[in-house]
Amino acid sequence: MKLTRREFAAGLAAGVTAPYLIGSARAQGATIKIGMCAPITGPAAEAGKYATGGAKLAVDAINKAGGVLGKQIELIVEDDQTTNPGIVLAFSKLAAQPDIVGFLGSIRSTQVHAMAPDVMKLGKPVMFGGTDPNLTKLGNPWLFRFRPNDSFSGRVIADYGVKTLGKKKWAVLHSTDAFGTAGGKALTEALGKLDTTIAIDQGYANQSQDFTPVVLAIKQSGADILGSYFTFENDLGIFARQLRQLGVTIPWVGSPSIVNVTALKLAGPALYGTYGVADYAEESSEASKAFGKAYRDAYKVAPDNQSSWPYDAVMVLAQAIKNAGSTDPQKIREAIIAIKKYPGAEGEYNFDDKGDGLHGYNIVKNEKGNIVFDKHIDFND
Repeated sequence: MKLTRREFAAGLAAGVTAPYLIGSARAQGATIKIGMCAPITGPAAEAGKYATGGAKLAVDAINKAGGVLGKQIELIVEDDQTTNPGIVLAFSKLAAQPDIVGFLGSIRSTQVHAMAPDVMKLGKPVMFGGTDPNLTKLGNPWLFRFRPNDSFSGRVIADYGVKTLGKKKWAVLHSTDAFGTAGGKALTEALGKLDTTIAIDQGYANQSQDFTPVVLAIKQSGADILGSYFTFENDLGIFARQLRQLGVTIPWVGSPSIVNVTALKLAGPALYGTYGVADYAEESSEASKAFGKAYRDAYKVAPDNQSSWPYDAVMVLAQAIKNAGSTDPQKIREAIIAIKKYPGAEGEYNFDDKGDGLHGYNIVKNEKGNIVFDKHIDFND
């Protein structure tokens, strides 16, 4: 099932013209089952629609092209409730079904950490989108990341803010969960290697309703640029509005949540003129363009990284099953690790032995609500 970029785009276009084949595939009684934990309820429910949409789009494209090993793909989704206990429960329900051959986990690092012990016990491949660098350093051979980790995002944010925007006095803002802590650390370490000053390193609790004290602390620090790691888009939306209301207009370079569709809806003009590191940027490659068109054709909205990584995860998992010629977990794992130069929606996948597939980020700018691609920065070390 090795696809050229032309075939990739054609498969996308063909996949979205047919209705979802999930139901009919089940009726055929000969399917390859993939489980997915997704936030159907809870604070990330809006983002969950994008995630399941991306995964279903991939399933449709694969099934329209004939399936894998002569069988159709069937996607089984369980609600992770946007919580750590919720994803542990959702994964346990999926893991109890022995005919599920692979899984999609969460985009949130804290949830992936919560489910990681059960992933290890089960011994089947789990694709995830959390960007905490430590997740692929746990010694867990069954975790595969479908976004660049934050050791890359921190370096890209620092590089762009200092070398392109010319700013050297930084405010670093991050959630206090696993994702935010790791991201904030990655950014401060990257800034430490450049000629910069960290005016303030500020943590915040997820699901905060008032960021006024945080904004005032940033304003009083004298920082001339802000770098951020927000876990939840609703937090980012509240912060962005309060930041502008209190008159803070310094340049802002954020982690990927700053360009997620949900954040853009919540914050509106408060995010105009900001920059972000984005694993998915539609204009960054032909594969990214093809995915963007297919997603809009199917759902009538623009995609973001909430939908692109699940799409890539399903496509790469199917590719690995095809290459392995088997649904044996160990053979699938080996086939994923062997994948190189795969043209995904998020970028070119080259898996290392720890399970990281991507090694750089795109820089984008919010121009009055439109996310505009600037450049891609890759690190191979």
